[in-house]
Amino acid sequence: MPANEFVDHEKFFDCVHCGLCLPFCPTYAELGTEMDSPRGRILTLRALQEGRFDLDPEVVRHLDLCLGCRACETACPSGVQYGALIEGARPYIEQHYARPLHERLVRRAIDAIFPNPVGVRLFAWLLKLGALLGLGRLARVAWLPARLRVQFGLIPDRDRLSSVVLHERYTPVGDRRYRVAMLSGCVMPELFGATNQATVKVLRHNGCEVLVPKSQACCGALLLHNGNRYEALALARRNIEVFSELDIDALIINASGCGAMMKEYGELLKDDPVYRERAEQLAAKMKDVSEFLAEIEPATPTRPLNKTVAYHDACHLAHGQQVRAQPRALLARIPGLRLTELPESDWCCGSAGTYNITEPEMAERLMQRKIDNIQRTEAETVVMGNPGCLMQIRAGLQQRGLAVDAVHTVDLLAEAYEDE
Repeated sequence: MPANEFVDHEKFFDCVHCGLCLPFCPTYAELGTEMDSPRGRILTLRALQEGRFDLDPEVVRHLDLCLGCRACETACPSGVQYGALIEGARPYIEQHYARPLHERLVRRAIDAIFPNPVGVRLFAWLLKLGALLGLGRLARVAWLPARLRVQFGLIPDRDRLSSVVLHERYTPVGDRRYRVAMLSGCVMPELFGATNQATVKVLRHNGCEVLVPKSQACCGALLLHNGNRYEALALARRNIEVFSELDIDALIINASGCGAMMKEYGELLKDDPVYRERAEQLAAKMKDVSEFLAEIEPATPTRPLNKTVAYHDACHLAHGQQVRAQPRALLARIPGLRLTELPESDWCCGSAGTYNITEPEMAERLMQRKIDNIQRTEAETVVMGNPGCLMQIRAGLQQRGLAVDAVHTVDLLAEAYEDE
């Protein structure tokens, strides 16, 4: 057994170094360096685990630049579990590498803010203040550094922010067909409350009784991506305790990053004798909202939406959960709606959890590439299934001054269902 083992060593041998993943890796496409490709990073991780590489700034830099988008997994013919490899390495890096002070402060702020309701509330308040002051317009100031332009761009227009606390139970519209629970999320209630409301509305119109327990916690995804595995798994255990107590048909998630994380609770806790079985059972019930609706033969929306839309595949929905056709099928059911294909629809927008905070320069490059493709479609609206993507793409659209709307899939569906 290697002295520095941070992942199951056998997982490295699934990679046959064929290179078929390279054209699908955003950082390799942008930088053209082998060390910034999935194949190069796997070789780096293996050498690091076997003690042949030191954990020096160059090694850490190449690994930090990985988006964790998992596009390489979709492309890989050998079934390499790249996500498990890179996520396994991140806690090891944080424990054994002394980052510069400014990096440590940013990462500690992420750990402190997002799983903490008070921290998220403060974060939302600062965004709302920035929106009130119109600071988002500074994203268009070309002479500002990319880091500042990206961060100012994340401040949306005032009418784009909504804080909503959901009730703990909602009755279905008509006869009850299903009883489901819903993850309200850590960021969603404070910044995308209207989307949470839209999710409830769509589920109710499809015969669902919806439970939203107040004792639920952050899913832990942002902490895991940040290398804080211990706290991430503590949050996972709390959610397992809360949701396992409910008699439900499914646990509905409307944020793709949360969904990808929670569907892996069983794998993440496979060595925990207390939580392993419950984690596996709960993970089997977890569904992205579009995935669930597509499975139950949803009620057809009746209100026409006469607009042209393009669909962006969020990385952790398309690559992490293999949910691609379902959102498109749901959109196609909306009367009057015209769906046009987005070039490189499953190419990362640069959000990638907190990547646009920790790696703003690369996030900016990928955002611009995404906005270029959105412009080519001439669509009025771009649709997606993840709040991080919404913030990033809205920032890019605002920076260009484009009159293109960016919304969640359930926002459109809710609009297309008649009010009660």
